[in-house]
Amino acid sequence: MASSAAVLEDDSLLSRLDRRLLKLETVFALLSGLAVFSLMFLAAYSVGGRKFFASPLSGYVDYIETLMPLIAVMGIAYVQRDGSHIRMDMVIGQLKGRALWGAELLSVVLIFLLMIALTMGSWAHFERSFDCARPLCSRDSSIDIGIPIWPSKLIVPIAFGVMCLRLALQVVGYGRAFFLNLPAPVAVPLVQSIEEQARAEVEILGDDTNG
Repeated sequence: MASSAAVLEDDSLLSRLDRRLLKLETVFALLSGLAVFSLMFLAAYSVGGRKFFASPLSGYVDYIETLMPLIAVMGIAYVQRDGSHIRMDMVIGQLKGRALWGAELLSVVLIFLLMIALTMGSWAHFERSFDCARPLCSRDSSIDIGIPIWPSKLIVPIAFGVMCLRLALQVVGYGRAFFLNLPAPVAVPLVQSIEEQARAEVEILGDDTNG
């Protein structure tokens, strides 16, 4: 299904940076999807072991806790890029020109400041868990089978850091659109009308049929 927003591209530096960051975001989103798939496999393995062999997977809850950061945060920059996060499109979609770009710029700046704070906080949380003077460099571990927790904690500031890079690009993109009054800026999600969404979905279906 087509997204409710489109991201334009050109040969500008901003657009090139956008496309390069998208490659990293795509890898992160893929890792998040693989984590979901592995969780499904672990659940099936544990349930099957309990039912047929009276022996469920040991440390199943520990594995869930370890995979949860991958599932929860690794894909946030990817969906921020194309506007798939929760958005007030019913309100924002009614604005045009500088009013629209100003509203988008304000919201992205506020999110950017919040993400910087969250990145710093999550990094401090990781540092409290990481200590190479201890076995497996870990000050804490999961309850059942003792999986070191610091790798899961490290995932969060890394994912948030990539999110900050994405938001920084969008601040520049919306800032240019606002001050230059650009009709169609690059590297930012542009809200599509219902007709545009339907047209994009038809094109995607047509490509799938031809393929």
